Amino acid sequence: MMDRVATTPFGGGRMSARLFARQASVTDRQEKLRAGDGGNDTGTSDKWQLLRALTEARAHFGLSDRAISLLEALVSFTSERVLDGSKPIIVFPSNRELSIRARGMAPATIRRHLTALVDAGLLFRRDSANGKRYCVRDERGLVDEAFGFDLAPLALKAADIHALAEAVRNEAKALRRLRTEVTLHLRDISKIITSAIEEARDGDWDTLVTEFQEMSFGSLPRRPDNTVLNVLKARLVEFRARVENAYLSSLSEEEMSGNDHQNERHIQNSNTELPFELNGQRELERAKAEYASEAGAEPMDRGSAKRVAISLERMRKACPQIGDYAQGGLKNWQDLIRAADLVRSMLGVSPDAWAKARKAMGEQAAAIVVAVMLERVEEIRSPGGYLRDLTRKAEQSAFSVYPMLQALERQSE
Repeated sequence: MMDRVATTPFGGGRMSARLFARQASVTDRQEKLRAGDGGNDTGTSDKWQLLRALTEARAHFGLSDRAISLLEALVSFTSERVLDGSKPIIVFPSNRELSIRARGMAPATIRRHLTALVDAGLLFRRDSANGKRYCVRDERGLVDEAFGFDLAPLALKAADIHALAEAVRNEAKALRRLRTEVTLHLRDISKIITSAIEEARDGDWDTLVTEFQEMSFGSLPRRPDNTVLNVLKARLVEFRARVENAYLSSLSEEEMSGNDHQNERHIQNSNTELPFELNGQRELERAKAEYASEAGAEPMDRGSAKRVAISLERMRKACPQIGDYAQGGLKNWQDLIRAADLVRSMLGVSPDAWAKARKAMGEQAAAIVVAVMLERVEEIRSPGGYLRDLTRKAEQSAFSVYPMLQALERQSE
């Protein structure tokens, strides 16, 4: 026979059949654990590891990061490192102390997130007759009875939480791998088409450019999921094969022999805007007829090492998407510059336009501009033309990246 099945909430809180069933299930499970009938289920967990796992799996429980912060504050009132769900784990902080440990969370916000934690089955209210939170101690000073919040449901869900966190990690890993594959396909296709246009290769490159434009960034949601990326990957694999075949069929027998010296005449420093504008009319300029030798090409001005008075952390917060294209994350400015070089090729910004932007703005500022363009890709009709316009302003000392970042920051507030 169970000692206590349920505790009804104090005041205006209502008792539901769902809450009653949860409390009955927890009580029954606790009795089995105390009787040694739990099998492999111990009902215990390290509280900090459990909170970390719950943070990863919070979407499955419908919890916000603020709700997790509040739960962390409640857990901090327990003295034991390991939560033992075989018995009640009741904490009874005052409203003021709970607010302090929750980093100053407002009382109304605390009540809202407490309700979310109860609805998620991670917390029970053990309200006293007058709704106050307190404990009664025996003659030895040990807690005899306590009223507050019971954390036992959290401990009893440890196995499910850890399993869900592992599933979330595996899904995130698969998503990162898929993003990498899609990114590499986009990059390679972009470079092949760029080379074909700059080398004036035979073939229907206009049609291929239009198709690439349609399946590129312009058709993607802001945060594509596995399903969307798998569909895009399949299309890119098929399209890449067509692009590669078109390029290979344009090569002469001498070029197919692999002699690099025979291919030097195809290299040119084209000023064309590559035709990968998104959500707008394509504007393809004709590739110039003259060829430039490597000896005549203007080297990049390494005076482009101009610095910007913007922290990398601020840039990451304002432009989070570019981090998806940096292998190993954005740890320094060089990581950002490399990621920007990749993204600009997929946006259809020519190597010539990119080189001029880096020279006029400095490498850091040019990389920030590309990161901002990626965030606003749905609004920019011609990324190549847009960057050239900013470059002209930079050459006239009439350009700054700060207003661009500030505009993005205001949008995210």
